[in-house]
Amino acid sequence: MPDDGLPLCASAELEESGRAHVFDVQLWHRPARAFALRFEGRVVAYMNRCAHVPTEMDWRPGEFLDDQRHFIVCAMHGAVYEPTTGQCIAGPCAGQRLMAVRVTERDGQVYWYPSADVRPVEFDVPSPDRTP
Repeated sequence: MPDDGLPLCASAELEESGRAHVFDVQLWHRPARAFALRFEGRVVAYMNRCAHVPTEMDWRPGEFLDDQRHFIVCAMHGAVYEPTTGQCIAGPCAGQRLMAVRVTERDGQVYWYPSADVRPVEFDVPSPDRTP
C-alpha cells in the first residue's frame, strides 16, 4: 500500500455538513462500505456500520446527518453519533463508537488509509495472457 494513502475523492466533493462520499472496502475480508464527510471543516470517515447492529446507516445513499446537520443518525434504530469522534451519544449503543477509517486531505484531494481490518476491494482482473 502506498504510504500516502489511496485517492478517495476531490476535496470539493465534500461540502460542509453535506452528503457523504460512500466507498466500497473489505472489512475483515468481506465486502462492506465506508463513508467520508466534512464536518466542522475537516474530513472524517467511518465504516457504514452501526455500533448497535452491523447494518448500513444512511437514510438515502450518502445521507447520514440529521435534519439540523449536527449528528450522524442511524436510519435503522436511531442511534445518534457525534460526527468528529464517532462516539454514540444517544440510542441503543450509547457509549460505543463507529469504526473510524483514517483519512487525510491535501492538495485538493482526500485520501484514505487501509488498516489490518479495512482493506481496498480486490477486483478480479484477468491476466494479460487470457483472451476474452
